[in-house]
Amino acid sequence: MNPRIAEWQGKRVWLVGASSGIGAAVARELHWRGARLALSARSADKLEALALADALVLPCDATDAARLAAIRSALIEAWGAIDLVVYLAGDYVPMRADNFDLAIAEQVVTVNFNAAMRLAATVLPDLRAGGGIAFVASVAGYRGLPKALCYGPGKAALIHFAECLHLDLAPRGIGVWVINPGFVSTQLTAKNDFAMPALLTPEQAAQAMIDGFREGRFEIHFPKRFTCLMKLFAHMPYRWYFPLIRRFTGG
Repeated sequence: MNPRIAEWQGKRVWLVGASSGIGAAVARELHWRGARLALSARSADKLEALALADALVLPCDATDAARLAAIRSALIEAWGAIDLVVYLAGDYVPMRADNFDLAIAEQVVTVNFNAAMRLAATVLPDLRAGGGIAFVASVAGYRGLPKALCYGPGKAALIHFAECLHLDLAPRGIGVWVINPGFVSTQLTAKNDFAMPALLTPEQAAQAMIDGFREGRFEIHFPKRFTCLMKLFAHMPYRWYFPLIRRFTGG
């Protein structure tokens, strides 16, 4: 369904959202495998602290379309082309109907979805066969969940966007990947006040992503023991789904 990427030596990879969590772990893993990296995130200090030799540190707010365009131009000048772009930036605020805050909800959706579209618009003319663009979404985008009132909708939109892009680009040999993790131990999931089943480290998540790229999947989801259960829930009729998800989550 996608190009199989098994060899990373010399691959020109732009990671947006690389300063911490899964993004930082992916950066370390790809650097170890010999990829040529460009690292973007809001915090220049955190990017520098990764101390990845020869990686280009290009700070930006992922929502800033003008800055994304400037970095894209700098990379084309430096590298000549970009083989793979990975959108890893994300935001999360637990939210339910009784504490719904429109301003915060719009901010979360902007980071999780609108900024991903802005990045795609920036690099689409540069994508070539054998490479492509990947988006980190979430199993929270499969279906509605408690406390995901502003997080889930943006991730659902991102999955849908990736599906549409794949339909257009796959016939040209250009890859579009959507990555749907379960729970990964990061600064964002630390906000949760509930037990997180099958919790992974960022390093485990990064390895699962690399495995998915090697196998050429459209959707890379992990850990399977959790994500397959969420897929099962997602295909249930609503009259079954709502009671079961309330029971499963305690919500």
